[in-house]
Amino acid sequence: MKTIDDIFRRIEEFRDEMIDLQIQLCGLPAISPVSGGEGEAQKAEFLLQYLQDKGYDSLKVLKAPDLDAPAGYRPNIIALYKGQNSSKTIWIMTHLDVVPPGELSLWKGNPFKAWVEEGKIYGRGVEDNQQDMVAAIFSLEAFRAEGLLPHYDVGLLMVADEETGSEKGIKYVLQNNSFFKKNDLIIVPDAGNPEGTMIEVAEKSILWLKFTVVGQQAHASTPEKGINAFRAGSALVIKLNSLYDKFALKNSLFDPPISTFEPTKKESNVPNINTIPGEDVFYLDCRLLPEYSIDEVEEEIKNIAREIEAEYQVKITFQEEQRTPAAPPTSPQASVVQALQKAIKAVYHVEGQPVGIGGGTVASFFRDKNFEAACWSKVDETAHQPNEYCIIDNMIGDAKVFAHIFLQD
Repeated sequence: MKTIDDIFRRIEEFRDEMIDLQIQLCGLPAISPVSGGEGEAQKAEFLLQYLQDKGYDSLKVLKAPDLDAPAGYRPNIIALYKGQNSSKTIWIMTHLDVVPPGELSLWKGNPFKAWVEEGKIYGRGVEDNQQDMVAAIFSLEAFRAEGLLPHYDVGLLMVADEETGSEKGIKYVLQNNSFFKKNDLIIVPDAGNPEGTMIEVAEKSILWLKFTVVGQQAHASTPEKGINAFRAGSALVIKLNSLYDKFALKNSLFDPPISTFEPTKKESNVPNINTIPGEDVFYLDCRLLPEYSIDEVEEEIKNIAREIEAEYQVKITFQEEQRTPAAPPTSPQASVVQALQKAIKAVYHVEGQPVGIGGGTVASFFRDKNFEAACWSKVDETAHQPNEYCIIDNMIGDAKVFAHIFLQD
């Protein structure tokens, strides 16, 4: 009788094929038109042919219209693999697109011609997100090779546009949804840590604000004739630090366990030293625990701005650069979390921990639709960096984790 050990052994035997698929995928740059690329069509066509050759007979492509892409659309692939029971589907969602390589001089080789070195595959996209795309494909190949069926149906979802907003990707798929059921298990390998212990189940709200402080420009030798917007802006930056005291609740699910309010980008004001600036512009990055609403934070910021206006005789405005309320969290006791914990323990011999993060992931789009989704993968977190790499053993191990879940009741 076939067992999980037979599946694991078969996955190990696919090591060279998995590396080869990584290299082929890396050679098909799927960069968004917004970032200067042509989109994911060529990569999707390759994968569709690859999956057809492997025997998949249920392949669908949802084409999100995009006139900026040479193909005229952005592809989203859905590959279904029938299991013993169709009452629910186990979904593995990865993304087709990659970010541009950045400064080429920082790379040891061609970012779109992957190479293998000391147990790692190097190249743009090999970790983000091809590591688990390939792992998911070959976890099912092991079932096919062993003549086994997963306990439930399995769906591989490979979406476009993850790196630039997901309007043409998972958002489009969910708008045209006839695939997902409320009891499905949805795994998004788009976040993780080197230990493989992080199961992301919740996110903070994100609020990015652009502040404009307007004073009166003057010669620096006659400051009484002006109102220094830079000084007032600096005072505002310091005063905004009081948000940490105002919104001081802690939530141990998150790391860090607090809301954060950090001044970040600063625009230039005057080009010369001997002019008092009449305008000062800076940005604030806020990450809010679910206990707080964006509206109440903005109201407190308005109060702080009014205090600085009165003290420095300036005019302060702020506008939202991004406003993303947190999606409902996935329960740490959800079926998808428990399934991941069992598989992580069996494969990597560590305890998977449900956590919340300050950044955003595409799992939030599922949670907004009241689907329980969890993010997990074992990664060295080299995404978007020069010399991005995938540890080959992580790719193999993640395939085993997925396979273990496919056999769970």
